[in-house]
Amino acid sequence: MTKTTENKLRGNVKKNYFYAFLSNFNLTQGVWMLYLAYRGLSLFEIGIMESIFHITSFTMEVPTGMIADLYGRKTSRVIGRILAVVSTLIMLQSTNLVFFAVSFIFSALSYNMESGAGDALIYDSLKVIGEENDYMKITGRREIFYQLASTGALLIGGYLATIDYLLVYKFALVIGVLTVLQTFSFTEPEYGKITHEKNGFRTMAKQLKTSVGVLLADKKIGFLIVVVEVFSLYFTTEFFYVQNLMKLAGHTEFEIGITLATGALGGAFMASRVHKFDEKYSPDQLLRAFPILGILGFWLMAVPGITWFAFIFLSLIEGMMFVSISDYINRLIPSEQRATILSFQSMLFSILMIVLFPLVGKIGDLFGLGRAFFIIAIFATVTLGILQYMVVTNASKFKLL
Repeated sequence: MTKTTENKLRGNVKKNYFYAFLSNFNLTQGVWMLYLAYRGLSLFEIGIMESIFHITSFTMEVPTGMIADLYGRKTSRVIGRILAVVSTLIMLQSTNLVFFAVSFIFSALSYNMESGAGDALIYDSLKVIGEENDYMKITGRREIFYQLASTGALLIGGYLATIDYLLVYKFALVIGVLTVLQTFSFTEPEYGKITHEKNGFRTMAKQLKTSVGVLLADKKIGFLIVVVEVFSLYFTTEFFYVQNLMKLAGHTEFEIGITLATGALGGAFMASRVHKFDEKYSPDQLLRAFPILGILGFWLMAVPGITWFAFIFLSLIEGMMFVSISDYINRLIPSEQRATILSFQSMLFSILMIVLFPLVGKIGDLFGLGRAFFIIAIFATVTLGILQYMVVTNASKFKLL
């Protein structure tokens, strides 16, 4: 490897900080549900739109993950950003359920092309230059840029929404185009490059078989994926529906943006410090704590009057969990199957969201979102409690990470 190549791969890390900022400067993230409600959709119909997103994501997640492993992480990322721009364009012009659904399909495909590919691009860049042990620290730093962008987007998007919802999507379109241009600056790491067979379908089938074999051979990978995605399921659902809950309680879009932004900043801080926890505590100790803290947070979300505090608390836990468990998972996955297996992770999340998100919307329509959050707390107690019990009873296995 030449010095020039090494510098380019190291440069991927710095460029990824900027990419994290641009790609997450999503002005619509704090108002899209309010926008759809403004367009006349019920909570159940909004839930259906989100389910369409996750049905698309579920069906296309693994194929797009294999594209990243077989044809390049950078290629996958570029295509993903282009699809995001198309999704925003359609949303801007949509006036009925069909076109809203099409927009969500393109948004899901954009998410699919990035999920797995982005993490694989950075982890394998570090692996080529022998610095993969810095991945957790680098991911924590990236979360700062990610959450700073989220904070700014939530505040600005909330303010623009008080003027005109369409203005939010117009600015989002400009940022999306800038992000597409920035993705071309990355360098593709050649580590673990897979040899293509003449038959493309045979190559993809072989990749799928090998990736499944990796998961079956090391059960820890699958368990860690389940832990982080179950928590993300409940957190993401409440992140979106809390917008409507606070709106119904009389808060303005800007006030809602402040709450979400504060949570984002808190999550960024914890993400940037989580490598310090990793130095002091073993993975099994952290895995014992995360589910308990998560259960506490979800019960606090069900208590009227302290929603803003509970959301910020959950955001802190989410920041720590995402960075630490992502690092544990990447340590265990071979580079050749990294993007594909990380796509399995995203696929699990989509399966769960297809079921839960519209269910919460329907409960919200019938009985109120407060009652829906109470039911989420019950689900979280059962599922996260079981996962925490499994960590306690199999602690020795997680010390091997």
